[in-house]
Order: sequence, then C-alpha cells, then structure tokens
Amino acid sequence: MAAEKDLVIAEGGSKKKLLFIIGGVVLLLVLGVVGFLMMSGGDDSTGNTDAGSNAGAGAVANGTEAKGSALYVPLPRPFVFNVPGASRDRMVQIKVQLLVRGSNNEIIALRHIPLIEGSLLETFSAGNADEMVTVAGRDALKNKALSDLQQAMIEVVGSVVVDEVLFTGFVMQ
Repeated sequence: MAAEKDLVIAEGGSKKKLLFIIGGVVLLLVLGVVGFLMMSGGDDSTGNTDAGSNAGAGAVANGTEAKGSALYVPLPRPFVFNVPGASRDRMVQIKVQLLVRGSNNEIIALRHIPLIEGSLLETFSAGNADEMVTVAGRDALKNKALSDLQQAMIEVVGSVVVDEVLFTGFVMQ
C-alpha cells in the first residue's frame, strides 16, 4: 500500500515537470513569433515607401514633378554667433535640420553641407536680437534662411534641394 502511494506521488511530480517543460517551450515559441513579427513589421514600412518612390519616379518621367518621401538631414554642429540688440549684443545658438524630399536630395544636401552652413550662418548673423526674441521674428528668420539657402543651392546644383529649414534648438543669452 505504501509503495502504491509513493508511485502515485512520483507519477504526479513527473506530470508537473512535463507540464512546466511544455509550458516553457510554448512560451518560447510565442515570444519567438512575436519577436519575428515585430522585426519584420519594420521591413514592411520601408517596402511601402519604396513603392511610393517608384510611383514618384514614374510621375517624374511623365513630366510632372513628384514629391519623394520626407527625409531630415541634421547639420553636424549648431550655429553659435553674436547678434546686435537695442540694449546689448546677444549670443545665439541654433540647431538646424533640413527637410528634403527623396533620397537624391538627401545625398545632394549631405554633399553640400559646407555651402549650407555658410549660407545659413550668413543669414542668421545678419539678424537682430530684438526680432529673434519673438516667435514671429524667429519664423521670419527661418523663412529668410530657407529662401537664401534655396537660392544658393540653385546657383550651385541647379535645383531646389531643401524644402524647409527646421529649428530643433534655439537658445539666446
């Protein structure tokens, strides 16, 4: 009788171990599938943008100007300069990123970083501290920088490469 009870306990423990092993394997499989789906989900989004850019290439061939996907080109260092003000001169630091459309414009912008930095620094340093304090003044500075930069790029490259100049950081002391 005692031997049968020991046998039953031994069989129950074996079943529990088997259930834990099967549960662990199922858990690992589920985590593997979820991980795979998350990793492959990122590839699908890039595939969709490629399909859109191929459609854009067809539109360019037809003579209509197509807009590519929006890409952001960060400039390697912030602009630091002095600007005059009514009461005193101020130090300004501006971090800039450029909005370009399509990978070709991104490559062109990266190739012409010194021209871009020179054009933007010239525009920024010609500003006035009293105007840069206001939001409207910063927007006007951004619009002037965009038009000056586009003009410089047209002279060198022959096309408008940059669609927008974005301030990602603006500090004035």
